[in-house]
Amino acid sequence: MSQQRQGSTPGDAGVVPAFPDLPEATIARLPEYLRALHHLAETGAETVSSEGLAAAAGVNSAKLRKDLSHLGSYGTRGVGYDVTLLIDQVEYILGLDKNRAVCLVGVGNLGHALAGYAGFASRGFRVVALFDADQGKVGDTVNGLVVRHIDELPQVAAEESIAIGVIATPPGSAQAVADVLVAAGVTSILNFAPGVLSVPPNVDVRKVDLAIELQILSFHEHRKASLTALPGGRSAPAGNQEAVGS
Repeated sequence: MSQQRQGSTPGDAGVVPAFPDLPEATIARLPEYLRALHHLAETGAETVSSEGLAAAAGVNSAKLRKDLSHLGSYGTRGVGYDVTLLIDQVEYILGLDKNRAVCLVGVGNLGHALAGYAGFASRGFRVVALFDADQGKVGDTVNGLVVRHIDELPQVAAEESIAIGVIATPPGSAQAVADVLVAAGVTSILNFAPGVLSVPPNVDVRKVDLAIELQILSFHEHRKASLTALPGGRSAPAGNQEAVGS
């Protein structure tokens, strides 16, 4: 395999191509590949086939090979992918070699749980500050961090070079918090509050709505129940829906 990181010289080990313009679907799958690769590394695996990595990540091998080709990684016939090298490549593309500083706003039940989540550190992120507007929570310590008042966010964001903010507030406060984050120079937001945020074009927002995910699962449960209720456990042929239940 021959990969080159920006600014590197050809032939350097553990490098990737000049930063690629990846499809959104590929970007969404890279963290799954990385999770599987870290698990393989922990078990002592040095190489992995495309089929083995695809199975561990829950995708088909053709899709995985296409995704990794965007990184300039094609594996070696008969050997597969070098696990350590591929981890380095994926982490570089995801920017996880930067150990990015993250702040969290809203230290209620959900925010408290997120603040105590140890998985952030192992995945390339540092939660450096917690904020809340509730004076009753300001001064509390969660996972070694003292909760600050949200009025301190601009100063702390500048001091800590915070680029990513997590919103775990009630829905009614989310837009106001987003405005504060944007004004403080935060350009990426992970929003756990239901609703849509209005942000400038240069700010990226990812939304995590647990109720929506449950509703999607409810659809699948409804569909499975509907199918098993039919004779033979199968749906009626297309164009013959009127025969069902007749």
